[in-house]
Amino acid sequence: MRPAPKHPDLEHNVPMQPAVKHHVQMRPVVKHAAHAVSLAAGRLTSGARLLPSFLIIGAQRCGTTSLYRALSRHPLVMKPVLRKGVHYFDMAYERGLPWYRAHFPLASTALPLRLRYGRDPMAFESAPYYLFHPLAGARIAEDLPGVKLIVLVRDPVERACSAHAHELARGFETEPCFERALELEPERLAGETERLRTIPGYVSHAHRHHAYLARGRYAEQLARLEPLVGRDRILVLDSGLLFRDPGTAYDRVLGFLGLPRLGDVRFERHNARPRAAMPASVHRRLREHFEPWDAQLVPWLGAVPSWRR
Repeated sequence: MRPAPKHPDLEHNVPMQPAVKHHVQMRPVVKHAAHAVSLAAGRLTSGARLLPSFLIIGAQRCGTTSLYRALSRHPLVMKPVLRKGVHYFDMAYERGLPWYRAHFPLASTALPLRLRYGRDPMAFESAPYYLFHPLAGARIAEDLPGVKLIVLVRDPVERACSAHAHELARGFETEPCFERALELEPERLAGETERLRTIPGYVSHAHRHHAYLARGRYAEQLARLEPLVGRDRILVLDSGLLFRDPGTAYDRVLGFLGLPRLGDVRFERHNARPRAAMPASVHRRLREHFEPWDAQLVPWLGAVPSWRR
């Protein structure tokens, strides 16, 4: 069962006055109620709302939040009204397309932007689990014909270690030793992909939170996605370029989306997690593990991945 996320105000053993404690404990409840009201209103007007023109679909811990926030500042890009990732195509597909559409801006709000800039704005969302979930690609292709997909890739060795630190900090991982978590991965993931494919509404905690190596085999996931949407609608971006030369990376994204450069862009790192240094022997073993998968990225990137140069 998925552990309940920790509330930042309750993580330390600091006594609180009853009134303050009650106020702190009510915050998530109030926030959830506000989201419920907003979503209910959205469903009533779902037919008048935009659907995404593009999605950032992964990979996890590869800079997706940084790119999401940079694109959200573009005048012709419209983010979801409630949260960064709706998680419809992986976690909530049984809720139906009207539920999904309810998360996006009203089409009427796009009209002033169209009049001002002479072109249609684009709605989007970012959900890094879409790339890895075995059914998300087919669902996206079915419900969003013509949608463009952006995939960020990073050194998979560093990604795996970063993901472990991230899941541990959020309480979704109970094994503090990275090497032991890697050893447990095959057992934890055994049969989960097939269950996701065959059991309606099935959600796998292990598949989502413990796939440290599997989620770094990017070429495997791209090969599954390509026949569903076509290579011309998928942009694969090396996150090394994103943080080394964000302006160039940003212009590549805008060119792929057919958007003009409007205003300045600011990139920041988000969700960084402190972690212990990886033993050299583990790094070497993982680097060898990912070598054939990294080689298959060259046609997608148009160059050798930055971490292999």
